[in-house]
Parts: sequence; C-alpha cells; structure tokens
Amino acid sequence: MLVKDIMKKEIVTLSPDATVSDALQLLQQHNIRHIPVINQEKRVLGIVSDRDVRDASPSILDDEINKEVLSRSIQDIMSKPVVTTHPYEFFEEVATIFYQREFACLPVVKNHQLVGMITEKDMLYAFIQLTGTHSPSTQLEIKVPDRIGVLSDVCQYFTNRNIKIVSVYSYPDPIEPEYKVLVFRIQTMNPMPVVNDFQQTEYQILYPYREDQDEI
Repeated sequence: MLVKDIMKKEIVTLSPDATVSDALQLLQQHNIRHIPVINQEKRVLGIVSDRDVRDASPSILDDEINKEVLSRSIQDIMSKPVVTTHPYEFFEEVATIFYQREFACLPVVKNHQLVGMITEKDMLYAFIQLTGTHSPSTQLEIKVPDRIGVLSDVCQYFTNRNIKIVSVYSYPDPIEPEYKVLVFRIQTMNPMPVVNDFQQTEYQILYPYREDQDEI
C-alpha cells in the first residue's frame, strides 16, 4: 500500500504571513491538530500544531497579553524544518518514521510541492485494511518453522478446503526465534475443519486455542 492511497488530499494550509489567531481559528473550525505552512509555490516551510498554539498562549486571564500573542506571525511558533514523505512511499516505511520519530502527521510532497497529508489516524485505518479486520472473517494464528516455502505449504490447506484468504501477515515467535507466527484472516464462519487439518501436521494452531496456553 502506498501513501497516495491513504493520504488526505484536501488540506487546510496557512501562509507564512498568517498569525497565531489565524491558526487557532482554522484548528477549531476544521477540528484538526496540524496545519502545514506553505508559500505561493506550495513548498512546505513549516508546520504548526494545536500544541504549538497552546504553548504560545499565555493565561486566558490576561487580555492584553493574549491580543499581543494572537497577533504574532505564525513563523514565530511553527516547527521547522519539516520531515516529509512522498506519495509513492510504502505504508510500511512511513510507519517506521512515525514510530521512530514519534510524529503525529507527515506532509506529503511531490516535486517540492505539498500534495497531501497523512496522520496517525490514517495509518491506523490503513493497518485495519491490510489486516482485513474491516471485513467479516475469522482469524487463525499458526506457529510455523521460519523456512523457505512454509507460507505456500500452509496456504495449500485453505485451498484444499476451498477457503478464501482475506489477509495474511507474520511476526517472529517471541520465544523461539527459529519459528514465526502466521496470522490469517479467512472467509469462513466455521474454521474447525481446517483447524483439525493442521492438528495432523507439524504446524501449531495458537489461536483460537491461545487461551488454553499458560497465562503470562
């Protein structure tokens, strides 16, 4: 999945000559948390968040100081330089940036121009789509040896039962590094026939039997 498939294309922006008051009004009006600051060529100069506005605002009890703060240039409080991504970047790569840098959003830039915005919420929705949890399905977790061809072998059991695979992903087994766990979402309301098939193999069904294992 690419960034262009999940990014928002309709973006609220600010010009560099905008004020803190302008930013506050847009944040409240559109119920958003971040606004990119761009010039006439749509190049990203900075980004301002609701937190930036809050940190810049003094006590609400002092009207005179508030007027002075709200009239300040947005350039005084915006974050810069801005880390950006590209519309043809992979979702997984961007997820790593969000995790490592603890970002809440990323402007999407193509040919040095702002073309979109991707947020934590967009990333979460993409994950839901990738895992297939948005569609009616049943989940199976299967512990398998980490070797070439194991995914193809496991999928054959679903084919034999004429069961459609909605999604599949894997993660390392937390205890035995020579194993991994395959997580399938399959389009069937009764997984027991194929579960019974796996019980006759070297592969171990973890879920729906996970609750039978030792408690953490």
